[in-house]
Amino acid sequence: MSRYWDRRSVWAALAAAAFGWTSVANGQTTVTIGIGTQDTTTNTVGTGTVVRELKLLERYLPKDAKYANIKFAFEWQNFTSGPPVTNGMMANKLQFGMMGDYPLIVNGFTFENNPESKSRLIAVAAYNIYGSGNGIVVHKDSPYYDLADLKGKLVSVPFGSAAHGMVLKALQDRGWPADAFQLVSQTPEVGSTNLQEKKIDAHADFVPFAELLPFRGFARKIFDGAETNLPTWHGVVVRTDFAEKYPEVVVAYLKAVIAANNWIRSDPKTASEKIHEWTGINKEVVYIFLGPGGNMTTDPTIKPQLIDAAVQDVKVLQNLGRMKEFDPHKWVDDRYIRQAFAELNLDYEAQLKKLENYEIAGEDSFCKKPISEPRKAGEVWIDGEGILPFSSAACTLGAYAEFKQKGKKINVAYVFDTTRGIKLFADQVFYVAGGDPTAIAPFMLKSEADAYATKTGGTVMTFEQALKATVSGG
Repeated sequence: MSRYWDRRSVWAALAAAAFGWTSVANGQTTVTIGIGTQDTTTNTVGTGTVVRELKLLERYLPKDAKYANIKFAFEWQNFTSGPPVTNGMMANKLQFGMMGDYPLIVNGFTFENNPESKSRLIAVAAYNIYGSGNGIVVHKDSPYYDLADLKGKLVSVPFGSAAHGMVLKALQDRGWPADAFQLVSQTPEVGSTNLQEKKIDAHADFVPFAELLPFRGFARKIFDGAETNLPTWHGVVVRTDFAEKYPEVVVAYLKAVIAANNWIRSDPKTASEKIHEWTGINKEVVYIFLGPGGNMTTDPTIKPQLIDAAVQDVKVLQNLGRMKEFDPHKWVDDRYIRQAFAELNLDYEAQLKKLENYEIAGEDSFCKKPISEPRKAGEVWIDGEGILPFSSAACTLGAYAEFKQKGKKINVAYVFDTTRGIKLFADQVFYVAGGDPTAIAPFMLKSEADAYATKTGGTVMTFEQALKATVSGG
């Protein structure tokens, strides 16, 4: 939750200092730095939650030369969306902030007229190059399966968020007016409750809520951000007055981010379990984003494709009269992340060119063959045993059924969408099966499953029906 203090004299002093809260004791200067996180936004855990909980920033802080008599303390402040982070940065309560693409752009634009400091994008937290992550969900019992079904209906979204931007882009892409939906602003918590109680027709939200709400059993996704054909991402911004005074601290922070990402990838199951402890987001939901083949790629390099997407985001806001001229390219400052890479003996240019995520690999213990096509594979998470990989959706379902027959407790199973390669919860999917039970194809959207079934002569099935078809052989 957001934390605000009504200490105007303190904030005035902070603004005058143009960097963190400073005090002097025993000949040592203590500088307190505010860092605005979004703990429940899974995209940002590698730049906030993990860094904080593992005390990674402390590991890399400079301690010699001009820093010999400086002690840094950190005021971590957790928010549920990006706009309050910008407010805190503008008030100089926060020197670092992390948020999604649309709030980031507004952050940069807002700071352009600030005489004390600008903000600059210094790293990417996580991204999906195709746009997956944001999404729109309806109640599981809803009759709506397509975006067009929501015309004139009550749809909530956190205004000013990445998900709000996704909705606006989706409307513009279809040539629909901005009031095609009855849009109301609701936080993730309020929107989730109202959807569960059927007080709204749909809820649009950012990572992880379009996956979290279906996982918790009362929602169904009908639109994924990948359908906007525009990358979605979260990033980190810093006040320039602080960064210019303490550049080595900014570099240290980015080294900590790199370490956090490595920690997540080295053991994604354990990382998901720990992040669940720290944030309350179910470990199975964390894993669908940050595990192998996950819907988010953790990579701090500032890729041109993401900044090009930001240019398109600006146009969306300009079309609505919500933003004047702003050039995202001039807002980027990659000096600090490049320096962090150099000091860690990493190749920034090589990483900048990579868009691949790490993928599911290994041997399929059910179908007895190696996993050769990761985006056609699947996984089953067995409680108390681990996460096992399988080479196809059919093999995943077959293994799932066998584990059930043996009385094993299954936390969740994952498959990949046939159209877009998005990682999905296996029990939230529409399957198309024909006469060959090994050729089961999963789909996120019912409309795409229907079209594929018509094309192939297959049958659209629910998860339970697909399980039975796999066990019976047809």
